[in-house]
Amino acid sequence: MPIQAVEPRRLYRQVADQLRQLIDSGEFAVGDRLPTERELADQLGISRPTVREALIALEVEGRIRIRVGSGIYVTDRPNAAASEAETDEGPFELLRAREFVEGAIAAEAALHVRPADLELLDDVLRRMEAMRHPNKMTIALDREFHTSVAGILENAVLVRFIGELFDQRINPFFERLSIYFENRDSWRIAAEEHRAVRDAIAARDPERAKAAMQHHLRQSQLRFSRNFDERAVAREVAL
Repeated sequence: MPIQAVEPRRLYRQVADQLRQLIDSGEFAVGDRLPTERELADQLGISRPTVREALIALEVEGRIRIRVGSGIYVTDRPNAAASEAETDEGPFELLRAREFVEGAIAAEAALHVRPADLELLDDVLRRMEAMRHPNKMTIALDREFHTSVAGILENAVLVRFIGELFDQRINPFFERLSIYFENRDSWRIAAEEHRAVRDAIAARDPERAKAAMQHHLRQSQLRFSRNFDERAVAREVAL
């Protein structure tokens, strides 16, 4: 067998592995409450977003259940057919990448925007703002807005690239995060952030457009980073 390159496991996977081993060894039994996100981050010496990604991975596997405002609890071990949740990049890593790339694209778009481009963005925004809460249609419109901004540059590679980056959020990780942190208010705020991007591009101000896009994607990270102990975050998923 030829020697194959060893790919280091991302930090959140390593954290998930450690917590999984503690559960399997009986350190935490079914029904036990795990330490809080903040406590885990302090004990492990890592950031809370990394802990968040690890916990979401374990919940997707069915190893734990996160109850907003109550705690993080160990559940029955999934059956043998259940596989460990594996994905290359975590949600926060993806959003940070988008913040960098799409900020640059928005700045360039401000220098090349045409009236027809603004009409397209306005149409997407009207449909976005007519939606009352997150659903499959709002996610599709969110994607359309970001690819439309890239489309201003008339580069099919960039449009496809931004679409593919966005599509990576259509996975169990983002779905689980959305359950806890996306609601009518968060969608309204996100729609306002999209409009700020549109207005900056319309003003042909590249620095403002870059800042508006980066602000939007940074706020998306913050919305997904709120503490699970906050009762008012979103609806709780019942056991």
